[in-house]
Amino acid sequence: MDGNALVLGLPTKRRQQILALAVPIMLGMVSQTILNLVDTLMVSSLGAKSIAAVGFGSFANFLGIAFVTGMSTGVQVIASRRKGEGRESETAVALNGGLLLVAAISIPLSAVLIFTAPAFFRALTTDTEVVGIGVPYLQVRLIAMIAIGSNFAFRGYWNGVNKSKLYLRTLIVMHISNVAISYVLIFGALGAPAMGATGAAIGTAASGFIGTAYYFYLGMAHARLAGFLRGLPDRKTMLSMLKLSVPSGLQSMFFAAGLTALFTIVGRVGTFEVAAMNVLITVTMVAFLPGLGLGLAAATLVGQALGRKDIDDAERWAWDVIKVGVAIMVCLGLPMAIAPRLILEAFFSNEPEALELAILPLRLAGLTVWGEAILMVLLNSIMGAGATRTALIINVGMQWLLFLPAAYVIGPVLGWGLIGVWTARIVYRVLQSAVLMVVWRRRSWANVEV
Repeated sequence: MDGNALVLGLPTKRRQQILALAVPIMLGMVSQTILNLVDTLMVSSLGAKSIAAVGFGSFANFLGIAFVTGMSTGVQVIASRRKGEGRESETAVALNGGLLLVAAISIPLSAVLIFTAPAFFRALTTDTEVVGIGVPYLQVRLIAMIAIGSNFAFRGYWNGVNKSKLYLRTLIVMHISNVAISYVLIFGALGAPAMGATGAAIGTAASGFIGTAYYFYLGMAHARLAGFLRGLPDRKTMLSMLKLSVPSGLQSMFFAAGLTALFTIVGRVGTFEVAAMNVLITVTMVAFLPGLGLGLAAATLVGQALGRKDIDDAERWAWDVIKVGVAIMVCLGLPMAIAPRLILEAFFSNEPEALELAILPLRLAGLTVWGEAILMVLLNSIMGAGATRTALIINVGMQWLLFLPAAYVIGPVLGWGLIGVWTARIVYRVLQSAVLMVVWRRRSWANVEV
């Protein structure tokens, strides 16, 4: 066969397009996970109170920034559509609009959240030491909301115009600066004051602003001809961006809230079950990253095809990306399926009961993780087509109206424990994938105007 020889049922050129987009995104997400682990290790040396405070603060910060990070979706959808339409000189106008919306939302929102941070922490815990550590940590992190929102807008743009390598490059700069600044300020190195958890927050916030500055530099170098900082979208496009982005932000918020509800449900089963669930979610989330990266790549390819008015190609891109995703996720799932105990022993060296509880669920996750590629690619493809409200309804509706009630009944009420809750989660994800496949084949998403 020639250069178009089929691998995984795909022409070589299409497979290369998928991987060229997805690999930098996946590497960026893996690097973020590694950075989170490094941060956790540094903070863990400060004691349990600091770990708890940083955990609460990080969760609160995630909820707070969900709306502004949702701007990434609007920017990516519009930029990819304009590129597909051949309007290269207008692709960065969406980025300009996204940055404006981020500033308009994040500045007042962060001010309100900074003011209410003490009340939030007191509602979470009665431990005054945790509150004392956590409040300044959260307040510092919230100062960087405008930077984080801007960085997500840039990420959406680079992904939308097939320049995801610039996203990866910026993350490397941010990670290096984060680790360096955090280390110095947490432990008081190089003559700096030892600020503990607050130092970690300053390092993370500072790296966010460094990333924003670097993104602006890259924008001037690589997007100036595409309209970067040369004009704003018209009123109709700005409203369209909001309609695209707000559902994406709501998905992030409800996902985090749903995860909290899930842990509350498992907590009614037992303490060891909560510990096991925490590790199961951590391990499987790492395995899901390639699926998410491929989903973002699919969103771009779908958007560009719709810009060309080629609906058949848009639909085909999602199925092609799924083929690549399933192959990758099967490989990632094998260690979990074959040697779950070996993986779990790294987390449960002193908790044999929790380890035993987690073995079967992790093995089941390894056997079924490939299905996450279908779910994440189709969900992001629907969003990439501009049907973000449809994605919100399916994702949040099935999580809150189907899975969480079922988990409560199966786990605490019927007494099937962690394995019952985890099995319900797998079934729910399979059903969600099936619904997404039906929606994708019906092509209602092809009628969304952007």
